[in-house]
Amino acid sequence: MRIALGVEYDGSGYHGWQRQEPGVSTVQGELEAALSRVANTDVRVVCAGRTDAGVHATGQVVHFDTEAERENRSWVFGANANLPDDVAVRWAARMPEHFHARFSAVSRSYRYVICSDPVRPALLRRQVTWNYRTLELQRMRAALPHLRGRHDFSAYRSVHCQAQSPVRTLEHLALYRQGPLLVLEVRADAFLMHMVRNIAGVLMSIGSGRREPDWAGEVLAARDRRAGGVTAPPWGLYLVRIGYPDEFALPVDRLGPLGLPDEFPSSRNQHGDSPDNDPSGAGIC
Repeated sequence: MRIALGVEYDGSGYHGWQRQEPGVSTVQGELEAALSRVANTDVRVVCAGRTDAGVHATGQVVHFDTEAERENRSWVFGANANLPDDVAVRWAARMPEHFHARFSAVSRSYRYVICSDPVRPALLRRQVTWNYRTLELQRMRAALPHLRGRHDFSAYRSVHCQAQSPVRTLEHLALYRQGPLLVLEVRADAFLMHMVRNIAGVLMSIGSGRREPDWAGEVLAARDRRAGGVTAPPWGLYLVRIGYPDEFALPVDRLGPLGLPDEFPSSRNQHGDSPDNDPSGAGIC
């Protein structure tokens, strides 16, 4: 049978999602070890999207095939009993054989959370990205229209990216304030390596006044990674949801993190505005 799981994790203590050589700590390695104990046999999982070292997830989806007969709740609580504290299975669901965690997915959604403050945060040091400069929200928002839609994102991907095509469609791109934090929301059909972190890096350069909003479009048009800014740190990046066709009826869990809204609210306009947001410049964390 094929089982799908929803997984969340704090990626700050791992060398990314993907299993590596023995002795290298990865999220996939921890999850497979825990599931193998529950199944009493080796289990190998397939994920919807690999995350880099330091990147977190509240909505990762995986699947695995097994002959072990277990209730859904047994997969959840059995795995969690064998997982470290920074990885947790949120739900389990039996799926048809044609379901595939990666290839059945139609969208991926990320949130990138920024703390703009002269003083570095201690308690959230690996849950948000700290920027000591004052970041002006409206300047950053003015850059977003350059990136929405379908484009060649060669300038926004890592030089080590192995994707065959650099063309991706940004279906949703918004930036807003949530209390003391700046939150970048991104949803696309798929992402390139470091794509969200490179977008965040460009936006922070614009928000600090070092670059003008049109620079986001100039970088895009260059189709050359050397035209872009510094890749933003991984700490503030969260994989929050994987979208699938309705036929699979997967459980819909909270988006998160940090008490953020449970959806990408439709009440916001294209800039990400909502009545609760402070429209002024930068805040503090």
